[in-house]
Order: sequence, then C-alpha cells, then structure tokens
Amino acid sequence: MRAMIVDALTPRDLPRCAELEAELFAGDSPWPLTGFVSELAAAHNRYFALRDEAGAPVTGYAGISVLGPPGDHECEVHTIAVEPGHQGTGGGRALMDAMLAVADAHAAPVFLEVRTDNAPAIALYENSGFAVAGVRRNYYQPSGADAFTMVRPVREEAGNP
Repeated sequence: MRAMIVDALTPRDLPRCAELEAELFAGDSPWPLTGFVSELAAAHNRYFALRDEAGAPVTGYAGISVLGPPGDHECEVHTIAVEPGHQGTGGGRALMDAMLAVADAHAAPVFLEVRTDNAPAIALYENSGFAVAGVRRNYYQPSGADAFTMVRPVREEAGNP
C-alpha cells in the first residue's frame, strides 16, 4: 500500500490540479486554473489535496461546499480526482472520507453528480452511503454523457460544529 496524506489544498497546488483535470476530464469541459482559483477562494468550500508525503505535489484533489443556513445545511461534492498512477490505492476513499467529515460536522446530507458509465466512482460513492436519486440527461458537455445524481442522507451520529 502506498503512503498518502490528505491535507488542505493550497493556491500553490492549483496548477497541478488544472493539469490533472485536463488529463482526467478532457472530454467534459475540465476546469481551468481560474476555476480552481475561484473555488478555493469561496468561503463555503473546503478543498483537500492527496499527497504521497507532506509538501509533495498533489496526486489527487477533492472539494465540497457547505450550503444553506446554520441548522439546515446541505453539502455538495464539487469534484474528486486521483491521478491515474495512484488510482485504486485508496486515495479516492481518503479524499471522500475527508469531505464526508465536513458534511458530518454540519449534520448535512451530501449530493453529487457522477457519469453513469463511471463504475469505479459509483462503487466508491455507494460504499460511502450514497444512493442514486435521479438521472441528469446530457449533463456532461461537450460529450453529452448522462449523470446520476446521488445523495447520502445525514448520518445519525453527525453533529453541528
């Protein structure tokens, strides 16, 4: 098993995130660097980096937003990605766990979209307590791929921060 840590994504990490995004999501309008800069700056978002060791370059990233008023929050996964050479090593699970800890701290349900043909991601989400709630036709552009909307309800043991 590969050593890995999850910590906060920093502005210094964003060029690498944009590179990975272009590689992993080439057919579906990958986020440009400016998109990552905007997302990281938004107060309601939390972004995480996956690294082989402290200070090492990013090998994966993930982001979640906390929306709504206190006491009635909901969370939305904005992105999660792991570079191809690190996929299947538990990095996606580690990033997902970090995001779900944010949702649990706010006692919030979590929503996300995933390509209907992305079996590894769907398995990760289902193993994390998500279920399909609907389908968004032609969600991803320009490919026209459909997406499942998935939701993980509030965990019973979750509590407010």
